[in-house]
Amino acid sequence: MFRQKKAVAQGLRIIIVGCGKVGSTLVEILSNESNDITIIDKNPRILESLTNTFDVMGIEGNGASFTTQEEAGIKKADLMIAVTNSDELNLLCCTVAKQVGNCATIARVRTPEYNKEVQYLTEQLGLAMIINPEFEVAKEISRILYLPSALEVSSFAHGQAELIKFKVNEDSKLNGVKIAELSSIIKTKILVCAIERDDKVFIPSGNDRILSSDIISFVTSRKQVKDFFSQIGVKSSKIKDVMIIGGGKAAYYLASMLLNVGMSVKIIETDKARCEELSILLPKAIIINGDGTNEELLKEEGIETVQAFIPLTGIDEENIILTLYAKQVSSAKVITKINRINFRGVISKLDLGSIVYPRYITSEAIIAYVRAKKASMNSNIETLYHMYDHRVEAIEFYIDKESSVTGSTLANMNLKNSLIIALINRGGKIFMPSGSDTLMVGDSVMIVTTHSGLGNITDILA
Repeated sequence: MFRQKKAVAQGLRIIIVGCGKVGSTLVEILSNESNDITIIDKNPRILESLTNTFDVMGIEGNGASFTTQEEAGIKKADLMIAVTNSDELNLLCCTVAKQVGNCATIARVRTPEYNKEVQYLTEQLGLAMIINPEFEVAKEISRILYLPSALEVSSFAHGQAELIKFKVNEDSKLNGVKIAELSSIIKTKILVCAIERDDKVFIPSGNDRILSSDIISFVTSRKQVKDFFSQIGVKSSKIKDVMIIGGGKAAYYLASMLLNVGMSVKIIETDKARCEELSILLPKAIIINGDGTNEELLKEEGIETVQAFIPLTGIDEENIILTLYAKQVSSAKVITKINRINFRGVISKLDLGSIVYPRYITSEAIIAYVRAKKASMNSNIETLYHMYDHRVEAIEFYIDKESSVTGSTLANMNLKNSLIIALINRGGKIFMPSGSDTLMVGDSVMIVTTHSGLGNITDILA
């Protein structure tokens, strides 16, 4: 079965194999960024839905088949992305693509055994990237748990700087303060990059005030984050014990990370055989065989006193209800995993603590790679994060050549509106720039903006 739209894209020629949650998200974002997308899937209904919604071509078939790949145009493709539910099929798709065409390849690989061999597989199969959704979700959750006062924590400058999102309470020292006056209230140097207020997000200026109930994002040195929260009177005590509902791959990866930093971990899982597996894989964790949605069991296992509660079941509704219950009976830090993106407006109004969306965490690294590959080669995207339901992007560019943004002061640059240069990493030294600073070759530059699709540092100019 074959479907084709008429518009001709001017970006990369990309073939996406597998149109589940991640594949569909990639189709949505990459097709809107002027790429020529062809999708391959065995399910004709999924293909029909996506080709009717987006300007893409769809082919029904096996993505690892030479014939199918040839029909999809593999010989002229720039990139193959394999994100089916099978690790082996994804790796085979990429292997065939490398043999038949001359394109870069990205595979989604989830199995823990393969995760230990990422470098070997990448090198031996010539892959541009291997993405493990569950592992990336676990990393995101662990970052939040290390700083429980935050709603989100994103790392930049090789972990030396962090972009923190948190909600301002009515009694906060920040309530009513002008951004330009922050330095008189707190000693820690921070830069407020974005504010969400009444469902609207904006990049603030020095004259804007921070108000109660604002959700603000700020960037600072990793070493200074806890000092900042301490100065504004927000407790950020270390979490010592964590309860996880569901014993899937994400739970395994997360538990491994948390145990390694000295946290105690309890996992409640319904499947007895999986519990036995986890008890061998995670000998330091407490594994409970039971129904994690059972109220009596949760109380018996200590939900009322646990410091962090994370439902990682495969059902969004269960995760949401469990989080709301935990908020009701305990003061635990809660993190909610949500796979689908339906009813996000409703979900955002619920008090679900920190929310992680696996499909977006997975797609961001791929999107960053695509934009960098598409851009002219005077900068590279090192890091990309979406915030506030994809309304804001935080991007880290590495400048490897002279360009229109180097050599002149920031004050003299004609920057796009709704865009801020948040930090510069120069030779390992992190600083928040002023108007008198300049961008130089060798700098890593982090920008935050409400614009989308930026692929090159020169795109910051109006």
